[in-house]
Amino acid sequence: MHGDGMYADGADMGRRDHGGRGRRAAAILALILGLVGLAVSMTGVAIQLLPRQFSAVQQRQIEAWEVMRRWQTMPAGQIFPASVSYQLSAQVLQDAAPLDLDALRVSIAPQESDCAKAVTSAAAGAVLRRNGCEAVLRATYVDATRSYVMTVGVAVLPTEAAAASAAGSLSQARLAAVRDAVGAGRLSAGVLVVRFRGVAARLYDYDRQISASFTAGPYVVMYAAGYSDSRPRVPVIQDAYSDDEMSSMAQGVAYSVANTLAASPAPPHCPGAPGC
Repeated sequence: MHGDGMYADGADMGRRDHGGRGRRAAAILALILGLVGLAVSMTGVAIQLLPRQFSAVQQRQIEAWEVMRRWQTMPAGQIFPASVSYQLSAQVLQDAAPLDLDALRVSIAPQESDCAKAVTSAAAGAVLRRNGCEAVLRATYVDATRSYVMTVGVAVLPTEAAAASAAGSLSQARLAAVRDAVGAGRLSAGVLVVRFRGVAARLYDYDRQISASFTAGPYVVMYAAGYSDSRPRVPVIQDAYSDDEMSSMAQGVAYSVANTLAASPAPPHCPGAPGC
Protein backbone atom coordinates (compact mmCIF):
# COMPACT_ATOMS: atom_id res chain seq x y z
CA MET A 1 0.00 0.00 0.00
CA HIS A 2 2.82 2.34 0.89
CA GLY A 3 4.45 1.64 -2.43
CA ASP A 4 1.24 2.08 -4.23
CA GLY A 5 0.70 5.28 -2.31
CA MET A 6 4.18 6.53 -3.21
CA TYR A 7 3.54 5.66 -6.79
CA ALA A 8 0.27 7.50 -6.75
CA ASP A 9 1.84 10.56 -5.13
CA GLY A 10 4.68 10.65 -7.68
CA ALA A 11 2.32 10.48 -10.64
CA ASP A 12 0.26 13.32 -9.25
CA MET A 13 3.33 15.48 -8.79
CA GLY A 14 4.43 14.71 -12.33
CA ARG A 15 1.13 15.87 -13.65
CA ARG A 16 1.43 19.07 -11.60
CA ASP A 17 4.96 19.73 -12.94
CA HIS A 18 3.83 19.19 -16.50
CA GLY A 19 0.92 21.59 -16.00
CA GLY A 20 3.22 24.23 -14.50
CA ARG A 21 5.62 24.02 -17.42
CA GLY A 22 2.70 24.42 -19.83
CA ARG A 23 1.46 27.48 -18.05
CA ARG A 24 4.94 29.01 -18.03
CA ALA A 25 5.35 28.31 -21.74
CA ALA A 26 1.97 29.87 -22.44
CA ALA A 27 2.88 32.90 -20.34
CA ILE A 28 6.21 33.29 -22.15
CA LEU A 29 4.50 32.94 -25.51
CA ALA A 30 1.91 35.53 -24.50
CA LEU A 31 4.69 37.86 -23.37
CA ILE A 32 6.56 37.43 -26.66
CA LEU A 33 3.41 38.05 -28.66
CA GLY A 34 2.68 41.10 -26.52
CA LEU A 35 6.17 42.49 -27.11
CA VAL A 36 5.85 41.88 -30.84
CA GLY A 37 2.50 43.67 -30.85
CA LEU A 38 3.99 46.57 -28.86
CA ALA A 39 6.91 46.81 -31.29
CA VAL A 40 4.53 46.90 -34.25
CA SER A 41 2.41 49.54 -32.55
CA MET A 42 5.44 51.68 -31.68
CA THR A 43 6.67 51.38 -35.27
CA GLY A 44 3.30 52.64 -36.48
CA VAL A 45 3.42 55.55 -34.04
CA ALA A 46 6.98 56.39 -35.11
CA ILE A 47 5.95 56.39 -38.77
CA GLN A 48 3.07 58.72 -37.96
CA LEU A 49 5.40 61.08 -36.08
CA LEU A 50 8.09 61.13 -38.78
CA PRO A 51 7.79 63.66 -41.66
CA ARG A 52 5.62 62.37 -44.50
CA GLN A 53 7.49 61.28 -47.60
CA PHE A 54 6.07 62.59 -50.89
CA SER A 55 6.37 60.89 -54.26
CA ALA A 56 8.06 62.74 -57.13
CA VAL A 57 4.65 63.55 -58.64
CA GLN A 58 3.35 64.84 -55.30
CA GLN A 59 6.46 66.99 -54.85
CA ARG A 60 5.95 68.62 -58.26
CA GLN A 61 2.28 69.25 -57.50
CA ILE A 62 3.07 70.86 -54.14
CA GLU A 63 5.87 72.98 -55.60
CA ALA A 64 3.55 74.18 -58.39
CA TRP A 65 0.94 75.05 -55.77
CA GLU A 66 3.52 77.07 -53.82
CA VAL A 67 4.52 79.05 -56.92
CA MET A 68 0.91 79.59 -57.97
CA ARG A 69 -0.08 81.21 -54.68
CA ARG A 70 2.90 83.58 -54.37
CA TRP A 71 1.12 86.49 -56.00
CA GLN A 72 -1.32 86.39 -53.07
CA THR A 73 1.09 85.62 -50.23
CA MET A 74 4.07 87.84 -51.14
CA PRO A 75 3.99 91.54 -50.21
CA ALA A 76 3.69 93.79 -53.27
CA GLY A 77 6.98 95.45 -52.35
CA GLN A 78 8.73 92.08 -52.58
CA ILE A 79 7.27 91.25 -55.99
CA PHE A 80 8.09 94.76 -57.22
CA PRO A 81 11.23 95.86 -55.31
CA ALA A 82 12.06 99.53 -54.79
CA SER A 83 15.06 99.25 -57.11
CA VAL A 84 16.31 96.73 -59.65
CA SER A 85 19.85 96.52 -60.99
CA TYR A 86 20.51 96.00 -64.70
CA GLN A 87 23.42 96.41 -67.11
CA LEU A 88 23.99 98.46 -70.19
CA SER A 89 26.15 96.41 -72.54
CA ALA A 90 29.77 97.27 -73.21
CA GLN A 91 29.10 97.07 -76.94
CA VAL A 92 26.60 99.92 -77.03
CA LEU A 93 28.83 101.95 -74.71
CA GLN A 94 31.83 101.21 -76.93
CA ASP A 95 33.73 100.41 -73.77
CA ALA A 96 35.55 97.44 -72.29
CA ALA A 97 33.02 96.79 -69.52
CA PRO A 98 29.27 97.03 -69.11
CA LEU A 99 27.70 99.75 -66.99
CA ASP A 100 25.69 98.83 -63.90
CA LEU A 101 22.51 100.87 -63.52
CA ASP A 102 19.39 100.89 -61.34
CA ALA A 103 15.73 101.17 -62.20
CA LEU A 104 13.67 102.89 -59.51
CA ARG A 105 10.08 102.02 -58.68
CA VAL A 106 7.65 104.95 -59.03
CA SER A 107 4.49 103.23 -57.86
CA ILE A 108 2.55 99.99 -57.62
CA ALA A 109 -0.88 100.05 -59.25
CA PRO A 110 -3.94 98.56 -57.56
CA GLN A 111 -4.52 94.92 -58.44
CA GLU A 112 -6.79 94.59 -61.49
CA SER A 113 -9.15 91.61 -61.23
CA ASP A 114 -10.62 92.33 -64.67
CA CYS A 115 -7.59 91.34 -66.70
CA ALA A 116 -8.92 92.91 -69.90
CA LYS A 117 -8.63 96.37 -68.32
CA ALA A 118 -4.87 95.98 -67.86
CA VAL A 119 -3.90 95.12 -71.45
CA THR A 120 -3.77 97.09 -74.68
CA SER A 121 -6.71 95.66 -76.63
CA ALA A 122 -10.02 93.85 -76.31
CA ALA A 123 -8.53 90.93 -78.24
CA ALA A 124 -5.70 90.64 -75.73
CA GLY A 125 -8.21 90.81 -72.90
CA ALA A 126 -10.23 88.01 -74.50
CA VAL A 127 -7.07 85.88 -74.68
CA LEU A 128 -6.45 86.31 -70.97
CA ARG A 129 -10.07 85.63 -70.05
CA ARG A 130 -10.19 82.52 -72.22
CA ASN A 131 -7.16 81.13 -70.42
CA GLY A 132 -8.56 81.82 -66.95
CA CYS A 133 -6.69 84.98 -65.96
CA GLU A 134 -7.36 85.78 -62.30
CA ALA A 135 -5.71 89.18 -61.98
CA VAL A 136 -3.05 91.50 -63.37
CA LEU A 137 -0.43 93.12 -61.11
CA ARG A 138 1.43 96.19 -62.38
CA ALA A 139 4.15 98.59 -61.29
CA THR A 140 5.97 101.50 -62.90
CA TYR A 141 9.74 102.11 -62.92
CA VAL A 142 12.08 104.81 -64.24
CA ASP A 143 15.80 104.82 -64.88
CA ALA A 144 18.08 106.80 -62.57
CA THR A 145 18.05 109.83 -64.86
CA ARG A 146 14.25 109.59 -65.33
CA SER A 147 14.75 109.57 -69.10
CA TYR A 148 12.87 106.30 -69.57
CA VAL A 149 9.77 104.91 -67.93
CA MET A 150 8.27 101.43 -68.03
CA THR A 151 5.37 99.35 -66.75
CA VAL A 152 5.85 95.73 -65.80
CA GLY A 153 2.70 93.61 -65.57
CA VAL A 154 2.02 90.10 -64.29
CA ALA A 155 -1.04 88.23 -65.53
CA VAL A 156 -1.93 85.44 -63.12
CA LEU A 157 -3.03 82.24 -64.88
CA PRO A 158 -4.20 78.98 -63.24
CA THR A 159 -1.47 76.73 -64.72
CA GLU A 160 1.79 76.85 -66.67
CA ALA A 161 -0.04 75.48 -69.73
CA ALA A 162 -2.62 78.28 -69.54
CA ALA A 163 0.17 80.88 -69.24
CA ALA A 164 1.97 79.43 -72.27
CA SER A 165 -1.24 79.47 -74.29
CA ALA A 166 -1.97 83.08 -73.36
CA ALA A 167 1.56 84.28 -74.09
CA GLY A 168 1.57 82.55 -77.46
CA SER A 169 -1.67 84.25 -78.45
CA LEU A 170 -0.50 87.68 -77.25
CA SER A 171 2.48 87.52 -79.59
CA GLN A 172 0.39 86.82 -82.70
CA ALA A 173 0.33 89.51 -85.37
CA ARG A 174 -3.46 89.86 -85.37
CA LEU A 175 -3.18 91.27 -81.84
CA ALA A 176 -0.38 93.69 -82.69
CA ALA A 177 -0.80 97.44 -82.65
CA VAL A 178 -1.59 99.13 -85.94
CA ARG A 179 1.45 100.48 -87.76
CA ASP A 180 1.80 104.15 -86.95
CA ALA A 181 2.25 107.10 -89.31
CA VAL A 182 6.02 107.14 -89.11
CA GLY A 183 6.24 103.50 -90.12
CA ALA A 184 7.48 102.06 -86.84
CA GLY A 185 7.33 98.29 -86.53
CA ARG A 186 4.37 96.60 -84.94
CA LEU A 187 4.19 96.15 -81.17
CA SER A 188 2.62 93.02 -79.77
CA ALA A 189 -0.34 93.36 -77.49
CA GLY A 190 0.57 93.47 -73.87
CA VAL A 191 0.43 95.40 -70.65
CA LEU A 192 -1.36 98.73 -70.62
CA VAL A 193 0.89 101.41 -69.17
CA VAL A 194 -0.14 102.76 -65.77
CA ARG A 195 -1.50 106.29 -66.00
CA PHE A 196 -0.93 108.96 -63.35
CA ARG A 197 -2.68 112.07 -62.17
CA GLY A 198 -1.35 115.43 -61.06
CA VAL A 199 2.33 116.27 -61.50
CA ALA A 200 3.17 112.62 -62.11
CA ALA A 201 0.96 112.58 -65.20
CA ARG A 202 3.37 114.94 -66.96
CA LEU A 203 6.40 112.92 -65.95
CA TYR A 204 5.20 109.35 -66.41
CA ASP A 205 2.31 109.37 -68.89
CA TYR A 206 4.09 107.85 -71.85
CA ASP A 207 3.73 106.06 -75.18
CA ARG A 208 4.98 102.52 -75.61
CA GLN A 209 8.18 102.36 -77.63
CA ILE A 210 8.95 98.70 -76.92
CA SER A 211 6.76 95.91 -75.65
CA ALA A 212 7.13 92.16 -75.01
CA SER A 213 5.89 89.30 -72.85
CA PHE A 214 7.10 85.90 -71.66
CA THR A 215 6.03 83.19 -69.24
CA ALA A 216 7.34 82.30 -65.80
CA GLY A 217 5.51 79.33 -64.31
CA PRO A 218 1.77 80.15 -64.23
CA TYR A 219 2.47 83.85 -64.87
CA VAL A 220 2.64 85.89 -68.06
CA VAL A 221 5.11 88.71 -67.43
CA MET A 222 4.62 91.70 -69.73
CA TYR A 223 6.52 94.95 -70.06
CA ALA A 224 6.28 98.18 -72.03
CA ALA A 225 8.73 101.07 -71.98
CA GLY A 226 9.00 104.53 -73.48
CA TYR A 227 10.46 108.00 -73.10
CA SER A 228 9.41 109.93 -70.02
CA ASP A 229 8.82 113.13 -72.02
CA SER A 230 5.63 111.71 -73.60
CA ARG A 231 6.98 111.91 -77.14
CA PRO A 232 4.89 110.02 -79.74
CA ARG A 233 5.94 106.54 -80.68
CA VAL A 234 9.01 106.53 -82.91
CA PRO A 235 11.07 103.71 -84.45
CA VAL A 236 13.32 103.48 -81.40
CA ILE A 237 15.40 100.75 -83.00
CA GLN A 238 17.03 103.45 -85.14
CA ASP A 239 18.64 104.86 -81.99
CA ALA A 240 20.91 102.03 -80.84
CA TYR A 241 21.77 103.61 -77.50
CA SER A 242 18.17 104.41 -76.52
CA ASP A 243 16.97 101.04 -77.76
CA ASP A 244 19.61 99.17 -75.76
CA GLU A 245 19.18 101.17 -72.55
CA MET A 246 15.38 101.07 -72.69
CA SER A 247 15.39 97.34 -73.43
CA SER A 248 18.00 96.60 -70.76
CA MET A 249 15.97 98.40 -68.12
CA ALA A 250 12.67 96.82 -69.14
CA GLN A 251 14.09 93.31 -69.33
CA GLY A 252 16.06 93.72 -66.11
CA VAL A 253 12.94 94.69 -64.17
CA ALA A 254 10.69 92.12 -65.86
CA TYR A 255 13.05 89.19 -65.25
CA SER A 256 13.61 90.28 -61.67
CA VAL A 257 9.85 90.10 -61.08
CA ALA A 258 9.59 86.78 -62.92
CA ASN A 259 12.44 85.20 -60.95
CA THR A 260 10.85 86.28 -57.68
CA LEU A 261 7.45 84.82 -58.48
CA ALA A 262 8.53 81.62 -60.24
CA ALA A 263 11.64 80.65 -58.26
CA SER A 264 11.76 76.96 -57.34
CA PRO A 265 10.51 76.51 -53.77
CA ALA A 266 12.24 74.43 -51.11
CA PRO A 267 11.40 70.68 -51.26
CA PRO A 268 8.07 70.09 -49.50
CA HIS A 269 8.05 68.56 -46.03
CA CYS A 270 5.55 67.92 -43.26
CA PRO A 271 4.25 69.74 -41.36
CA GLY A 272 3.63 72.69 -43.61
CA ALA A 273 2.87 71.27 -47.03
CA PRO A 274 -0.62 70.36 -48.21
CA GLY A 275 -1.60 66.78 -47.42
CA CYS A 276 0.32 66.57 -44.15
